[in-house]
Amino acid sequence: MTGQPSDVDHELVQAAAHVARTRCQGDNHTMAAAGRTEDGRIVTAVNTYHFTGGPCAELVLIGIAAAQGSYALRTIVAVGDRDRGVVPPCGRCRQVLLDYFPAVDVIVGNGDRLRAVPIAELLPESYVWADHQLDTEASKNP
Repeated sequence: MTGQPSDVDHELVQAAAHVARTRCQGDNHTMAAAGRTEDGRIVTAVNTYHFTGGPCAELVLIGIAAAQGSYALRTIVAVGDRDRGVVPPCGRCRQVLLDYFPAVDVIVGNGDRLRAVPIAELLPESYVWADHQLDTEASKNP
């Protein structure tokens, strides 16, 4: 599946960069994410690092958006602290984003080469969780 890159939401990149610059301090919070909801709002989050693992900023953002009543994201971006710029999502985040929001665009690249691409392009030949769920109505009426 090859889609055309969408226009980059620079306001979203700036929001994530601002959070990375002002809220990511020390080793516990090193990444910020910003997402544009279906109704146009911007939601931001930071990762929660711990040596036993911890959620990436993109995953924290999904929960924050849901807590604010937004269950659909149009675009998402992650930015690293210490002026690292836009950072592409890890494999786990790519899979979760595809499962939760199969039409979401993800901003990747750096500098003047930023682009927004459909999540499916970042996870080719992917496992689609919804495709493997049993249809509960069909299983009730064999």
